Amino acid sequence: MSKIISVVKTFVADENGVTAIEYGLIAALVGLALMAGATTLGNKLSASFDFIATKMKVS
Repeated sequence: MSKIISVVKTFVADENGVTAIEYGLIAALVGLALMAGATTLGNKLSASFDFIATKMKVS
């Protein structure tokens, strides 16, 4: 029984690979933020060009 408890304690205390997982999560969040920003910027840029094109057609 003490062997099982020892193995469980070792497993809980083991932090190998935690840093890689954290960096992976950070990279995923940065990628998501970049995608959201690019989408918003693209929509606003498209609206600006549509506005300019409409003004050029009128004049």
